[in-house]
Amino acid sequence: MRPLPIGIDDFKKLRENNFCYVDKSLFIQELLDNRSEVSVFMRPRRFGKTLGLSMLKYYFEKEFDPDGNEIDNKKLFDGLNILDTGEKYTKYMGNTRLSVCH
Repeated sequence: MRPLPIGIDDFKKLRENNFCYVDKSLFIQELLDNRSEVSVFMRPRRFGKTLGLSMLKYYFEKEFDPDGNEIDNKKLFDGLNILDTGEKYTKYMGNTRLSVCH
């Protein structure tokens, strides 16, 4: 049985360490379909807001190691529903700047 991610709010850490995760990656598809300039996520405390924002960050933004080499975060989404949505949505992976006020 995979461990529960109690207190873990970093998507990369959660996925790389094989913690139990309920796939909410189709939220990315909803955001892209919505096309609003601003999205506000209002949920109760400890409801996964930070983890959700972390998932968005790793999906949309490019990440670089200390030497300036690009890190491929696509592997973080292996087995998740968002990769089954097709090029219409996956073309944004690593190609969009995300502005977050948290």
